[in-house]
Amino acid sequence: MTGKTIFGAIGAVAVPVFEYMYGAGEAVITAMVALTFFILMDWLSGVRAAKKDFSYSSKYGIDGIFRTMFMLLLPAGGHLIDKMFNLPGILFGALTAGLLYHVIQSMVANSLRAGWGEWLPINVLETLLKWVGSELDKKINRAAERGGVVGGGVDADTDAGKK
Repeated sequence: MTGKTIFGAIGAVAVPVFEYMYGAGEAVITAMVALTFFILMDWLSGVRAAKKDFSYSSKYGIDGIFRTMFMLLLPAGGHLIDKMFNLPGILFGALTAGLLYHVIQSMVANSLRAGWGEWLPINVLETLLKWVGSELDKKINRAAERGGVVGGGVDADTDAGKK
C-alpha cells in the first residue's frame, strides 16, 4: 500500500465520523481546530508553569488526557442534541464557545504564571490580567496546595488546564 492509499482510507473513515459527530461545514471544522489548538497551547503553558514551580504531577497529567477527551467530546454532544431537536447548531456553538473561553483563560493564566507575560503587548496584558485575575488566583492556590513553590503573582506557575 502506498501512503496515498493509507491516508485516503483514513480520510474515508475519519471525515464521515467527524461530520456525524460534530456537523459539516467550514465553521465547524474551524471551531474544532481552534478548540484543539488552544487546548494544546494550554497544555504547553501549563506544563511549563508546573515544571517551573515544581508542582508538576504525572497523575494530574494523566487525568488531563481524560479531561481533554471530555472537552473535545462536549461539542459533539451538543451537535447530536441539536440534530435530535432539529436546532441550527445552537448547542454545538454554545458549548464550543464556552470551552474556548475557558481554555483561553486557562492558557493566559498559565502563560503569565510561567513568566511569559513580558512577551505580551502591555495593553493586551492589562486586559488579560483583568480577565484572568480570578483564574490566576485559583492556579496559585492550587499549586501551593500541591506543595509547589509559589512565588506569588504573575511569575507563579501550575499545571495545564487545572480548574
